[in-house]
Amino acid sequence: MLVVIANDLPPAVRGRMKLWFVEPRANIFVSGIKDNVAQKVVDYLLQHCPAESGLLIFQRIPQPPGYRIHGRGDHKRELVLLDGLQLVRDKDN
Repeated sequence: MLVVIANDLPPAVRGRMKLWFVEPRANIFVSGIKDNVAQKVVDYLLQHCPAESGLLIFQRIPQPPGYRIHGRGDHKRELVLLDGLQLVRDKDN
């Protein structure tokens, strides 16, 4: 499973995402693609999206804790690592 949250995606990337993902809200994409395909999508997004995209990607992995979080650019939340566990918290104002 892969969940992608973005501030803004380039039109070409957004069009490609709509092929395999459901977009329940603007710039939020959810898909149940297999793990090896999900890694290719993550690599594609990180390579083709500028920092202004504000990507936050949640990827299912088979090892504990069961997910990996990828971030790119400025988003409203920050990724923190606590004892090897990736967490997301709101940035301080």
